[in-house]
Amino acid sequence: MSAWSELARQLGIRTEDASLVIGDQSVVSDGPELHVNSAVDGSRLASLQSATANDLHTAISAGVDAFQSWRVVPPPVRGELVRRFGEVLRASKRPLAELVTLEAGKIMAESLGEVQEMIDICDFATGLSRQLYGLTIATERPQHRMMEQWHPLGPVGIISAFNFPVAVWAWNAAIALVCGDTLVWKPSEKTPLTALACQSLLTQAAEGLDVPKGLSSVVIGGREIGSALAADERLPLISATGSVPMGRSVAQVVAGRLGRSLLELGGNNASIVTASADQELAIRGIVFGAVGTCGQRCTSLRRLFVHDSIADALLQRLRKAYESTSVGDPRQESTLVGPLIDEAAFDQMQSALADAASQGGQVSGGERITEGVPAGGVYVRPAIVEMPKQSDVMFTETFAPILYVVRYQNLENAIAMHNEVRQGLSSSIFTNDLREAEHFLSAAGSDCGIANVNMGPSGAEIGGAFGGEKETGGGRESGSDSWKTYMRRATNSINFGSSLPLAQGIQFG
Repeated sequence: MSAWSELARQLGIRTEDASLVIGDQSVVSDGPELHVNSAVDGSRLASLQSATANDLHTAISAGVDAFQSWRVVPPPVRGELVRRFGEVLRASKRPLAELVTLEAGKIMAESLGEVQEMIDICDFATGLSRQLYGLTIATERPQHRMMEQWHPLGPVGIISAFNFPVAVWAWNAAIALVCGDTLVWKPSEKTPLTALACQSLLTQAAEGLDVPKGLSSVVIGGREIGSALAADERLPLISATGSVPMGRSVAQVVAGRLGRSLLELGGNNASIVTASADQELAIRGIVFGAVGTCGQRCTSLRRLFVHDSIADALLQRLRKAYESTSVGDPRQESTLVGPLIDEAAFDQMQSALADAASQGGQVSGGERITEGVPAGGVYVRPAIVEMPKQSDVMFTETFAPILYVVRYQNLENAIAMHNEVRQGLSSSIFTNDLREAEHFLSAAGSDCGIANVNMGPSGAEIGGAFGGEKETGGGRESGSDSWKTYMRRATNSINFGSSLPLAQGIQFG
């Protein structure tokens, strides 16, 4: 039995007729065939039928029908489903992580961490199911009470990317479910098997509970399915994770029908290393941020600004650390950097490195690795590019392990370069100077949705709202009060007197 077949058995995945799964029921489709290959070695894992427009209509209709009953279930009862889902994930953590590694190419430590994120958001959402608080508001009218309530929004369309094939869906799903919404999920066509696994595990969690059939659906397909999902007026919210061009298209379509968008798009994140920084701490944070997931995180570190007084020493240590970083089979515990997702990602990386060299960059690394790695996978040496200044190539987010390094003389210039790009997701500063740290976190500092001190830009926890500004899209997922995106607000005024005083002192009649 192949590794994929065994994982499919453990996770309860059925790939036959799996273009559309509503609850635990697969639907037969006549859409085009979709081949699913492993990023580890390029081997064929499965062949699925892509969904058609009619399949998507069926899934959304099921979500609309399920919403009618799910929205009136008490939130703590909805939270019980999510609590059970967290328990199922705990029991299936290893096989689901192995599938993430097999399909997406993440090293096992990161895949296990991604499934742990799913567990963590289930814990968070379970508690949240008893804390969907509104407000009691002071009113100017006597014998009146004014209050705010939050109600379920409706079926939520979710479009996810290959680099976090399970966690980002769970961020949306766990919160949306306790808020009373239903789910229609279009996963990346590069990682549909992990989506089928998640659907199977959620269905297992729902066993014995009075859960409507269309509560959650998975629709397998390409860009055309995502476009149709965004355009459907029955979905009041579209949560989309991916590239800036994709997000811009989704935003325009959804805005055209006056729906809501929750967008998590490009990053192009930077770190600043000041003269006072703990260099040992900085090196560890930089390496993890830049080469983790082979540079294929939205929060990956792509630009590094180093104070000129320490740049030579830091770069020497950084290059040495890169040389000792193990690149290879992500299933091996000793591996720190797995493969790129596919050949297209490699081509984009090489194009960016060529552009950087033409703009005066000194390139170290970036070459393809073929020895000691699984044949058929796309393995590369992470690259460091020392640039004379921030230039055009640094304004484009290349989803690969490329770290551009620029020297700076004063912090204001470093922050200006940091904020110069069009994206605004995550950022960090390494410093032992309290004034530098606080300035970076102030309104005159980082313009990103996430700003860290003495750590890299990646590795967010679920308790805080995750998201960014500018071309990152402005969306917020996961913790804090992100749940409000998945609900609608109603302001209620109650007159418990016998007169009818009007607001603003208006006299009528």
